[in-house]
Amino acid sequence: MNLAPAALARALLLALLAACGLGRAATTVVDDRGRALSFDHAPRRVVSLSPALTETLCALGACDRLVGTDRHSNWPASVQALPKLGGLDDAPIERIVALQPDLVLAATSTRAVDRLSSLGLRVLALEPRTLAEVRQVIDRVAQALGTPAAAGQLWQQLEQRLQAAAERVPPAWRGQRVYFEVASVPYAAGEASFIGEVLGRLGLVNVVPRSMGPFPQLSPEFVIRAQPDVVMASAAEAAAMPARPGWGRLQAVQAGHRCGFEPSPYDAMMRAGPRLAEAAEAVAQCLARLGPPRRFETPGASWPAPVSPPAAASR
Repeated sequence: MNLAPAALARALLLALLAACGLGRAATTVVDDRGRALSFDHAPRRVVSLSPALTETLCALGACDRLVGTDRHSNWPASVQALPKLGGLDDAPIERIVALQPDLVLAATSTRAVDRLSSLGLRVLALEPRTLAEVRQVIDRVAQALGTPAAAGQLWQQLEQRLQAAAERVPPAWRGQRVYFEVASVPYAAGEASFIGEVLGRLGLVNVVPRSMGPFPQLSPEFVIRAQPDVVMASAAEAAAMPARPGWGRLQAVQAGHRCGFEPSPYDAMMRAGPRLAEAAEAVAQCLARLGPPRRFETPGASWPAPVSPPAAASR
């Protein structure tokens, strides 16, 4: 078929725009601040100030668009070579602006968000706290990148891996009570947190109920009186538990029912992103190594109260 010169020129222009990511219809994405960001072309230079958002962007196949990340972003390995731009409280404004990003991804709790927005940078502020919100964030980032179909594919893969991990949990551990520590104060991941939801998907029962919030600070007495069947934490903190005052009375410690996670899987557990599937697999592997749970009698056990209002964990 022969095209008239004008029609041929138009077809070539559309093909060029599509190849550059400029030929798509404008897309609007609303972030967690309620701010609507419009995209009439796919961002090519992205700064991420959140490890979870860095991992989400890379899992969506757009790692090559990153030009800088926060200091804690360390997965995949390729991002470690990028300029490091502080953390939640000390992101360097001038360095970020100098990178000329056409998109900045940041947690809503990042102090620099409003300042970067005021300087005219397009900032997508997202901070998921539940599995449902993780899915929403994946959808929004994919929309902003101009690759919306990639979101559904990534979420399907995550769901399949979560289900497979749940099937690998030994039947004897299903229904057992778990304490998951996110800081040695102690702060715990409760039933309402994304970590707690993953543990629930694996058939475990959280000793920290939803009513206490996602990451409450507890008293040590709370944990001792709750008597979980298994305790989980970073490898260093799990190893230190027997030496903590009173923690030797924990039956899980006495029985050796401790899951201590090395940095890479523990990072995956602490980040509300696509590596939560890796976190679930690490929990299932640990439970399989522990052998069947031991049964204890706990006469007079009662539910203790938290010592302070719920506080969000940040990492």
